[in-house]
Amino acid sequence: MAPLKTFTRDEVAKHNTESDCWIIVDSEVFDVTKFADLHPGGAQALLMYGGKDATEDFYGLHRQDVLLKYAPRLKIGSIADETPQIEVADPANFSKVPYGEPSYWMGFRSPYFTESHTKFRQALRAIYAEIKSEAFMTEDSGKAPSSELYQKLGAEGVLATQIGPGPWLKGLKLPGGIKPEEFDYFHELIAHQETARIGTPGFADGISSGYSIGLPPIFNFGSAALKQRVVPEVLLGKKRICLAITEPYAGSDVARIRTTAKRTPDGKHFIVNGVKKWITNGTFSDYFSVAVNTEKGITMLFIERDDNVETKAIKTSYSSAAGTAYVIFDNVKVPVENILGKEGKGFQVIMYNFNHERWYICGAITGATRSVIEECFKWANQRKVFGKRLIDQPVIRNKLASMVSQLESVENWLENITYQMCNMSYAEQSVKLAGPIALLKYQCTRVAHHVSDDACQIFGGRGITKTGMGRTIEAFQRTYKFAAILGGSEEIMADLGIRQAMRQFPNARL
Repeated sequence: MAPLKTFTRDEVAKHNTESDCWIIVDSEVFDVTKFADLHPGGAQALLMYGGKDATEDFYGLHRQDVLLKYAPRLKIGSIADETPQIEVADPANFSKVPYGEPSYWMGFRSPYFTESHTKFRQALRAIYAEIKSEAFMTEDSGKAPSSELYQKLGAEGVLATQIGPGPWLKGLKLPGGIKPEEFDYFHELIAHQETARIGTPGFADGISSGYSIGLPPIFNFGSAALKQRVVPEVLLGKKRICLAITEPYAGSDVARIRTTAKRTPDGKHFIVNGVKKWITNGTFSDYFSVAVNTEKGITMLFIERDDNVETKAIKTSYSSAAGTAYVIFDNVKVPVENILGKEGKGFQVIMYNFNHERWYICGAITGATRSVIEECFKWANQRKVFGKRLIDQPVIRNKLASMVSQLESVENWLENITYQMCNMSYAEQSVKLAGPIALLKYQCTRVAHHVSDDACQIFGGRGITKTGMGRTIEAFQRTYKFAAILGGSEEIMADLGIRQAMRQFPNARL
């Protein structure tokens, strides 16, 4: 490859025809002659800038990664005695945009986070930066994340970081060289936030949601033999698992499920019949943690996919990469040893992980919300209207102020609850945290609602366009409602939070 040259602006100005077209972007020179006909906006969109500096208009229309993508092919040199003024952000590094990171990574002090958490976040972000292009392709195609990628994430320890600290981490490699014994809920919180930060919600759920709620019933309630076989397979990405509770007839009201499991005459198996709906990762899962009704009541079973298990894709607001499924169990034969916990005690198994599931949803939605706010800050500084940057308009600053203040409030509440999880037994968490986590989830999703609304207004038409500058905003406004519904809807969370508080209400009067 020939070395890049330097040019004067007068020299560049001579290359202004259809057969010889150069442009300048931030002091760098690009030969776009052959690319003009390939430009999505048509050749004239580029040719009108022939021989000119297109920096301001370029950044009013494109993200910086567009420049990085095409620079290796189109860049021919730079302007002599000039240096680029726009800093190239490395997606693997922490953001320098105000409020683009939780406060600890913006230089503030924290009683919770340590260097271990910084190493972990940095390593995880680098992994996601490496696979980001594949994430976008998977999101857009609607295909399941590839088995090769899934196993890579398993080998890197990424999958294991999303189910919390515990003995199942022993012997596993974790990002950043974090030792399994030092891994805590703050590390896990970072894992959920970083996964959501990619900006591909369907893909993110495709690599994280199913096992993060489907595997805990196995390692908490499965037999020793089941745990020994299944847990390593899932954490290393060799097998996929999902949680199958919701049905067309029953959502939050779990007691109304109709899927049945009847014992065979010899008592060694159950025959399972029924349907499940909206099962994340269901289309490509090998294993299912399933709520059924036996003669003793609600029971949780571990079911392996076979010819009698059929899954059909359900189209939702986000990408089919999440594998959302309608699952049909048609005379599925399941060994009685696959009971998770005790027969008739399935409700306790289901409830055991609900606090954790709702907490991790809070982590994911705050991570996604923060990435949206970062995008808004960037765009407001980049985009000019009526001769001014958006950030110079008071109404835009007011929107940003509202967005930031709401997110920072729930982030601090989330960190406080995470600290309690690190320092409470499970029994104490069950008593003290069910209500606060429910209310936190309610507030996190309300914040997401308001942030999405303001972000769309800031981005205008781009905020409702699936590609280009507003991609992250469009994806968020289309999918943030998942967090408001899954794991317990906002209305139920609000009510649960207050009902839990009333249990502690003193027998006193004013």
